[in-house]
Amino acid sequence: MLYFIPAWYQENDWRENEQRWYVRRTRTEFDDTVKQIQLFHRSGAYPYRIMLLSHAPNFRHFLHRQGIYHAPYWSCFDSIQCVRRKKIRMFSFRDIKWPEHTEFTYSPFAVLAYVDRVKYAQIEFGENGNPIQIDMYNGDWITRRNLYDDRGFISGTTVYERGQPVYCDYLTPEGKWNIREYIGDGHVEVNPDGGAFLLNTEDGEELIPFGRASYGSLGEVILEVLNAFISRLPQTDIFCLAMHRLHREVLERALEGRRYVATFFENRFPWEDLCTAGRFLENASYIITDSQRNTQQIRDALPALATPIRDITPYDTRRDYGISQQLNVQKILVPVDGMNDRFFYALTKELAQYLEKNEKARVHYFTRNNDYDRKDKILSNVQAVLRQEGYDPRLAGEETNREQSENGIEEEDEDEVTAKFFVEQCVDELATSRCLREQRVIVDLREKMSLYLQISGISMGIPQIVRYETQYVRHERNGYVLQDLAGLQDTLDRYLRELNQWNHAMVEAFEIGEDYTTAKLIGHWKEVIEIIGND
Repeated sequence: MLYFIPAWYQENDWRENEQRWYVRRTRTEFDDTVKQIQLFHRSGAYPYRIMLLSHAPNFRHFLHRQGIYHAPYWSCFDSIQCVRRKKIRMFSFRDIKWPEHTEFTYSPFAVLAYVDRVKYAQIEFGENGNPIQIDMYNGDWITRRNLYDDRGFISGTTVYERGQPVYCDYLTPEGKWNIREYIGDGHVEVNPDGGAFLLNTEDGEELIPFGRASYGSLGEVILEVLNAFISRLPQTDIFCLAMHRLHREVLERALEGRRYVATFFENRFPWEDLCTAGRFLENASYIITDSQRNTQQIRDALPALATPIRDITPYDTRRDYGISQQLNVQKILVPVDGMNDRFFYALTKELAQYLEKNEKARVHYFTRNNDYDRKDKILSNVQAVLRQEGYDPRLAGEETNREQSENGIEEEDEDEVTAKFFVEQCVDELATSRCLREQRVIVDLREKMSLYLQISGISMGIPQIVRYETQYVRHERNGYVLQDLAGLQDTLDRYLRELNQWNHAMVEAFEIGEDYTTAKLIGHWKEVIEIIGND
């Protein structure tokens, strides 16, 4: 059996990332573990199971969003809370026993409950319309926050004093608190009235009393339950864990003497912490990274590391022809996250000069940062550059349809300026994919280029202009390596004015993509598992 241990946490806390439906996501839910599970789930190549360490009352909805709803899993907090049910249960806030004379008011975002015209509660919903949280009030102060499990019960309740959280109870489906976490110092107390956790094994259920009456942290509780579960698993099982600062020390102790694979994805695990994780990585059976660049970073930081390292991209390629050739304009996608102000200025200046020569070209700055004002800030920065360089700042704006008169003829304004600089704000992979389908060329000249954009560019046959060559972008094949901005305009002409060069890059991209198909990625993972199994 292969156990996937994900890093699906809320920042650096043992909690899920589920949020209210009207709040925009600040980060994507997708990571390497999601893709690995999708690969094994759809191919049936190897028996697997998810080992979830976070408190995730809405985990079934998360699996549904990722297309792996039926993926088998073991949840540490289900054991802590003695939860047996696995399937979602339909649940309405009206099923709750409310005080007499409770009136419900429906706002555009939440449902408010009033008792005698005084606010009593506020009901929050998830993206699927399910109630996920109810805040209780006494006057202007919040007194309690109940977190609802998508299987139809209160999973956790946080008690407040004068608006500040004091402790959080983790409840059984029957409503009994099993452990209590104090917010101040993080210590945990076990219910003296029979506090125990539940384990499901091949021999049946085991109800195991907690070993201590109190713990220094929630991590210590998780470690005890995890140790009990892992000790009942065969020695032949393999664990594939996502490297993360929160659970690294817990897993180092729980997986001692076991076979495990450590996976690195983008910047999830701080590179400055590599040295502190040296022993853990030395004891690993294998290390998997998402790119050759990250592999080299590990080798540079830990030159004496003997553990085999291999890069297997978490993204597979699928031939998907874009629609850029069908458009009247030529869109240039320019990722800007992480770009310093000085380079941004120079790049924008160079692009503005190019747009003077190519009337069809349009620049689309790309960001995955979902701050509410991120788009406006980028546009403001572009306008500042244009203004300082003598261009009309109105060249940077929003994409809009031109107004039409009653007879359908477009009305022209003598003072109108056609916007040519835009901002694409895409957090999740679906929005990014929709955006990419319209792009004629990608210009990613940052030090840390986007792996997902590179793989997606391959899938859609989009030429890519980059700062250095990678296994996904090859110089003068599916892209062009450009180390100096002075050559940017000529390189853009290479793909925007010469159709044969653009077609050549598209064909080369599809050929390179053959090395990263689903079947190839599954083959790489099978090789790793076989090597570990033989050892």
